[in-house]
Amino acid sequence: ATTRDVFVPLTVGGGIRTLEDAYEMLRSGADKIAVNTGAVKNPSLIDEIATKFGSQCMVLSVQAKRRRQGEWKVCYDSAREQTERDVVDWITEAVDRGAGEILLTSIDQDGTAKGFDLDLARSVFETVDVPVVLSGGFGEADDFVKASKFADGIAIARQLHFKKVTVDEIKRQARMNGIKVRLDES
Repeated sequence: ATTRDVFVPLTVGGGIRTLEDAYEMLRSGADKIAVNTGAVKNPSLIDEIATKFGSQCMVLSVQAKRRRQGEWKVCYDSAREQTERDVVDWITEAVDRGAGEILLTSIDQDGTAKGFDLDLARSVFETVDVPVVLSGGFGEADDFVKASKFADGIAIARQLHFKKVTVDEIKRQARMNGIKVRLDES
């Protein structure tokens, strides 16, 4: 139903456990499939989705929990479960398997509005050569500027939902710092 009224590319995730689940989402209008729990439990799902639909369609969603400075562990099941798997190692493996994009969420920063985990972002950005979308922690327009050094995309939810910041404020701050952003079409 969403794709009937929304004309931007959609990445859909949540409950994708099989190739058939991915196919159903794509058939329903999704452009990309984001997988976390399904991939953690069955890494070959990454290979299957990338082989069948292309790497550009396979987004690895990673929920990262800081253990200590410079070390993060992979979480899944809406961050309720934590593995012993290192985030950077997992992302490297996933890209080798065919993941064409990473959606990287810092569990420690998510919902805090205190800024992104830039150490995490830097570690991933310097390791892989696929687009990285950073999520978890956006608080103010300057966070966009800081994160843009280590991310190809920025996910913002809470601060926009609760009108703590506007898209225009973020764009203005970005432009003031030399970051190219799309102009409004109005």
